[in-house]
Amino acid sequence: MSKTTRATQMLTKAGTAFTTHSYDYDPSVERIGMAAAEAMGEAPQRVLKTLMAEVDGKPVCVVVPSDREVSMKRLAAAAAGKSAAMMKPAAAERLTGYHVGGISPFGQKKAVPTFIEETALAEPLVYINGGQRGLQVRLSPADALQVLGAIAVPLVT
Repeated sequence: MSKTTRATQMLTKAGTAFTTHSYDYDPSVERIGMAAAEAMGEAPQRVLKTLMAEVDGKPVCVVVPSDREVSMKRLAAAAAGKSAAMMKPAAAERLTGYHVGGISPFGQKKAVPTFIEETALAEPLVYINGGQRGLQVRLSPADALQVLGAIAVPLVT
């Protein structure tokens, strides 16, 4: 597995301190983020999942702890919209240039507004997909917020 992806290249170019961590990706699991946390022996609140959604038909990226669910109402409000819905997997792959299970908020083909669950900022370090199935990057949540130009808001139910 290559540990150089558009995500790691973006972090390196930004001068962000991070480490890469691999695990055995299982495409048959229902909750990929939870499986990643278990495989790496990490608490689920430190392993963040990257989701692609649409607010009033416009794409957004959402980063939340793997053991939590996004509140579409909160997401719509955070993006100053009326309604939010998850993006279809094929559309997410086309937009990001990554495969489902390997979608990273870093280095996407097209930059979109990104929202991070604010409780993640309380963790000293978090894991976020590194742009490849089975690859995570570990970094400070504050660095992730800065590099992504993301907004930290309450997003989970």
